[in-house]
Formats: sequence, C-alpha cells, structure tokens
Amino acid sequence: MSHDPASASQSDPRGEERLAAWAVRNSQSRGRRVPEPAHGFRQDFQRDRDRVIHSRAFRRLDGKTQVFLSGAGDHFRTRLTHTIEVATLARTLARRLRANEDLAEAIALAHDLGHTPFGHMGENALNDLLAAEGGGFDHNEQSLRVVDVLEKKYPWVDGLNLTWEVRSGLVKNRAGRTCRLDGEALPPQPSVEAQIADLADDLAYYTHDLDDALEGRLIGEADLAPVRLWQLADEMARRAGSQPPAESHRAFVVRCLIDTLVADVIESSQARLAAAAPANSDGAQHLAAPVIAYTPEFRPLCQELHDFLCDRVYRHPDLNQVRTRVTRVMNDLFAFFRAHPEHLGLGARRRVGSQGITRAAADYLAGMTDAFALAAHARLIH
Repeated sequence: MSHDPASASQSDPRGEERLAAWAVRNSQSRGRRVPEPAHGFRQDFQRDRDRVIHSRAFRRLDGKTQVFLSGAGDHFRTRLTHTIEVATLARTLARRLRANEDLAEAIALAHDLGHTPFGHMGENALNDLLAAEGGGFDHNEQSLRVVDVLEKKYPWVDGLNLTWEVRSGLVKNRAGRTCRLDGEALPPQPSVEAQIADLADDLAYYTHDLDDALEGRLIGEADLAPVRLWQLADEMARRAGSQPPAESHRAFVVRCLIDTLVADVIESSQARLAAAAPANSDGAQHLAAPVIAYTPEFRPLCQELHDFLCDRVYRHPDLNQVRTRVTRVMNDLFAFFRAHPEHLGLGARRRVGSQGITRAAADYLAGMTDAFALAAHARLIH
C-alpha cells in the first residue's frame, strides 16, 4: 500500500457544505506564489496553519513579551500564549459564523510572527529608529515579511510559501487607503476569516491583558469600578454563584467577560451578514464596511475598556520604567549592528548586500526574543 500523501484522497472529510456563502472555499484558493502539488489528506489552509506552527518565528514567540517582560513570572502570558488564545477565539467565531475555520486559524496563528521583543514597547522603539531613516516599522507588515522572506524551510522558495488568502489576511489597516499584495490592489475589506482573526486579536488583548494586569497587581479589582464591561461580567459571575474573595472569582469574571464579548460579536456579525447578504467571499470583501464587529451598544463599552487599559495598564509607572530600559536596549543594538554587520546572524548578513544594512539590522532585531536581546546587549554594548 502506498503511503505517498499525494496518492491519497483529496476530499475534505468535513466537506464545504457547512460553509456560508461568504466563506472562502478551499477549492477556490488562489494558491501559492510557487505552485505545489496538493497534499493527500490536508487542505491548503490546514497546511498553512501547520507551516506557521512549525516555523522558527512561531517558536520564538514564547520568549517575547505580551504585557510583562518574558520571564517576569510563570503565569503571565507571552506572545505565544496570546497567539494561541487568539487562534482559539478565531476558530470559535468562524465555526459559529460558518466561515472557513482553518483559514481563520491560520491567519490568527501568523498574525504576530513579526512582533519585536519587548512587545509594543519594542515595536515603538524600532518604529522610531526606522522613521528617522524615512521608513517605519509595523509588526503586521513584518509578519508578512516573515512568511514571505525570512523563514527558510524549503529549498525552492523563500518563506513558507503560504496561500494568497492567508498572506492577504495579514495585511491590515485598509480603511481609507488602498493596500497591495504582490503589486495587486486588495479589496476594501479583508475576507470574513481575516476580519474574524483581527477582531479575535482585539478581544484577546482586552480580556487577557486585563487578567495579567490584575495578576501582576498593576491594578486592583476596585480600580475597575468605572469599567462597565467588567461590572457586567462581575454581575454574571455572581449570579452563577462565584463570590469574592475566592481565588477563582477573578478568573471566572474574565471568563464571563470573554463569553459576553464573543456572544455580542456573533449576534452583531450574523445580523450584519444577513443584512448585506454577500453572494460569495469576493462580495463580502467589496462591501462598504466590515461585517465582523461588535453591536453598536457594545462598541462604546469596548472603547471604554481599551482606554482604561491604555491609561492604567500600558502607561503604568512600573511599565514606564521598563519602557525606558527597552528603548535603550533597542537603540543601542540597532546602532551597533549597523556599525558592525559582521555581528548579525548569518541570514541577516546575507541580505545586507541586496536589501541594505538598515533593513537587515531591523529584521535581525525584530526576530529576537526578550532574553536574546538582553543577552546580546550585555555582551556587545560596553
């Protein structure tokens, strides 16, 4: 009996009959930059998901900051655990909305591959450095660069050779401007699956960053008195029998908060999809507005929670002290690698001639984990 995957059945055991009209079909994928034979028992978006999971960039996410520096505590989220939580939420939403679960999950798993060490503090520092050179840095764009160029997994192509649908799903911020991929203008809206992954990312950081801030005692539950979403979730938890000061109460409130937000997104998105009634995925991408969204009633509540996180967590004095250190480390390393390209990693050194020292240094620095960056700074900067 042959065990060649290419000789196995190409049928999807789950079929596409469960997908809604607006979902991306596996059979209608635009394919990869370099064509490959079909796999015997995995659809293309499943293969993309697996390629992301097996990439070096994905493994490095375990050593990159979400809110607290990697290594600050055993129970704080890292960029990897955040990514897994985003993918879980994306798959739940996609299943409920009859979208393509594998595509939504693959986009969610890849969305932070380009993130810098030290979270958004590191990203802001690198953006400032590149802006001074007439450019800038955005981790979404870097994620696309990781899967297209920086990963080296196959002898016949740079990057992971992902499908068009996953790659285009990593291109964000389309509102008010035309985005391009491979020189082609993208539709005004991402696919429904990409919208799901994007909103799952927002939902995850609303809830999980809040949970970590409470765990790290940057804030207390009393500080959340003016945050209406927290109060709503707290009331739900109490009605279910959870009472403070039980250790499990906070975790149960966070669970109620997640359930509340997910339910609202499902209700709102189902209504918006029904009203727009796109005939297919292309139709959904040419609508005037996204179809995956919170209800009008919840949008100001989410903005209130977002503003609270910005004011009371991300700008907390303890994190401001860390930010000062992070900025110094990023600035020092960037200047050092530009002056001494021989200290770059092998892949980055090879790209200096074709892409320039600034781009090569930025790629190398963006790919570091927190610990690697700190160790490099201690070793190289005197």
